[in-house]
Amino acid sequence: MNVIFSVTTYLEKLLLEAVSKQATDLHFYPNNVQTSVYFRIHGLRYLQRKLSTNHYQSMLNYLKFSAGMDIGEVRKPQDGSISIQLESTKYDLRLSTLPTKQSESLAIRILPKQTSLKLMELLLFPDQVHLLKQSIIKRNGVVLLTGPTGSGKTTLLYALLEDLLSDQAYQIITLEDPIEKELVNIHQVQVNEKSGITYQAGLKSALRHDPDILMVGEIRDQQTAKFVFHAAYTGHLVLTTLHAKNGLGTIHRLIEMGIKPIDIEQNLLAIASLELIPLFKDQAIESRRAILELLDNTLITRYLHTFDKTVLDYLTFNQLKRKAVTHGYTSSKILEEEQIKTLDQ
Repeated sequence: MNVIFSVTTYLEKLLLEAVSKQATDLHFYPNNVQTSVYFRIHGLRYLQRKLSTNHYQSMLNYLKFSAGMDIGEVRKPQDGSISIQLESTKYDLRLSTLPTKQSESLAIRILPKQTSLKLMELLLFPDQVHLLKQSIIKRNGVVLLTGPTGSGKTTLLYALLEDLLSDQAYQIITLEDPIEKELVNIHQVQVNEKSGITYQAGLKSALRHDPDILMVGEIRDQQTAKFVFHAAYTGHLVLTTLHAKNGLGTIHRLIEMGIKPIDIEQNLLAIASLELIPLFKDQAIESRRAILELLDNTLITRYLHTFDKTVLDYLTFNQLKRKAVTHGYTSSKILEEEQIKTLDQ
């Protein structure tokens, strides 16, 4: 009983510290002697403290048990989730364990339940909010949000859905793995491969539920990609995400996944590729906002006919970063990073 009490007390203090520092993730890195605890803050990883092996193991077992994971299974990766309350705010914790040579590593993602950010709060440039909304005026087709893990794709998806719902009482159905935030007046379906609720099976069932708008958490494979574009052909608006580094890269990824250029031209309303950039105050990172490489259907079609990016007129990430520096939103260091990335390509 004392061990459980000490673990829960320590864990609460650790999570409160993480929240106060605006950490999005906690990483536990065990070795034979001790476990290092890292916080990811504004995209960067910082060492915070170290735990004894016994203390970490007690905490890991407690978290796995609370999340309905198998405590005895240490050779396979596991995922789970816990809902907790810290002071007056509720959070979801997404847990992921990974077997290592020494032990099991643990990653925790912290998701505030009450946080409901508007589009204006997520995007750095207000005109991009208008352009994004303009691109989905048509009520059938696919809108793709792309970017690396942690770039804010799902957060922006939620904001888009809530914005659409504020305009009209749409029947909206989401398919997610996992459901990261509970939305009001929206049907959210948890994808569960073990019980047979795959993205494909969920999409088939959702289409029979008379939706106006479908949200698919992520295009993970060729089957899901094809079904998403099929749903658009049947007269639905589909919002989804895909891992791709920029707008043009998204088009090439879709083609590699077996989507024909004519289907892309007919159904892809817009690509919004996200990148988070740091905002500075007194030479310290205060927060991060998203910039978008936006390609509407006209630009997508033009590129598909030529595969020549020089004929396109849109703001690239590099140009948007220069604009952010000019307006004093961020540091010129991000331009140096952009130059390094360009040289590496």
